[in-house]
Amino acid sequence: MSINRISLYHLESLVWIARLGTFAAAAERLNTTQPAISARVSELEERLSAKLFRRNGRTMALTPAGRELVREYTPIWDQLQAALLRSAGFDQIRGIVRIGSGEIAAATCLPQFVANMKRRWHDLTFEIDIQLTAQLIQSLVAGKIDIAFAASLVVHPALVATPIGPVELIWVAAADVANRLEQAQDDEGFPLWSLPSHSPIYEIMRSAVEKLPVRRRAINYCNNVRAIVDIVSRGDGFALLPAPMIRPQLDDDSLRRVFADIPVQPIIFHVVSRAAESDAVVHEVLHHARSIRLSDT
Repeated sequence: MSINRISLYHLESLVWIARLGTFAAAAERLNTTQPAISARVSELEERLSAKLFRRNGRTMALTPAGRELVREYTPIWDQLQAALLRSAGFDQIRGIVRIGSGEIAAATCLPQFVANMKRRWHDLTFEIDIQLTAQLIQSLVAGKIDIAFAASLVVHPALVATPIGPVELIWVAAADVANRLEQAQDDEGFPLWSLPSHSPIYEIMRSAVEKLPVRRRAINYCNNVRAIVDIVSRGDGFALLPAPMIRPQLDDDSLRRVFADIPVQPIIFHVVSRAAESDAVVHEVLHHARSIRLSDT
C-alpha cells in the first residue's frame, strides 16, 4: 500500500464520482476528461491495494471498500475545503457553480445576483441552465446543478427550498384589445394565452380567470413567456404575465394592464439546493442567494 503517493486530486475525484454517480459527471464537474478520472481511480486503487468500483452494466458502482472510504473521507474533504476558504476570508473562492433557473427568475433576480457574485469573486465561474421547474428538481437531485431558482414551492425529501419573495402577475393585452376587454365589447369572447399546465403560473391563471367579467375562447398554450409577450403585444388576446418581464412593453404602451382592480395571487420564488449539500463554495454562494429579496430587484 503506497499511501504517501495518494494525492488530493485522487480523493477529490472519488468524492465527486460518489456524489454525481458517474465518471463522466465527475469529469465534467472537475473540468477534466473521463479518461483522466478513470486513470485517477486506477491509481488510487493500485496505491490502496483495494478495488473501489465494480462495473454494473454500463455504470460503475462503489464496492464495500469504496463506500467505506467515501464515508470516512467525505467529511474530511468538506472540512478541508471550508478551512481553506475560511483562511482566505472567503475572498478567493473559485471553481464552477452550476445554477438552474426558470425563465422568469432568469429575467428578474438572476442577472443581478450573478453580477454581484462575479464582482465579489472574480475567479468564480457560473454555468446557467434555463429549465422548467420539474426539470430543475430532477437536475438538482441528480447533481447536474448546484442551486436552482424556482417558481412555486419545491417539495422533495432530498431538497431544501428557501423563499426569496413574490413576483406580481398582471393581466395584459394590446391597447385595442384592452379597450374592448374593459368594455366587454366582444360577444365571441377573447383569446387567452398561457404557459402550459406544468408551469406554476398555469394554476394561478386557471383560478384567476374565473373571476374576470369577460368571455374567453379556448386557451392557447406556449412554454415561453417572451413568445407570449410578443403574441399578445401584436393584438392576439390577453394573458396573465409576470410584471417584471413586461415593464418595457408597459412603458411603451405596446401592452396595457387590464382588470387591475381584480386581485391575482402572486407567484413565490424559492432558492433550492440539496439538503445534503456539503461543498463549501456552493454553501457560500447559496448563503448569498438566500439573502435575495425580489421586492428589491
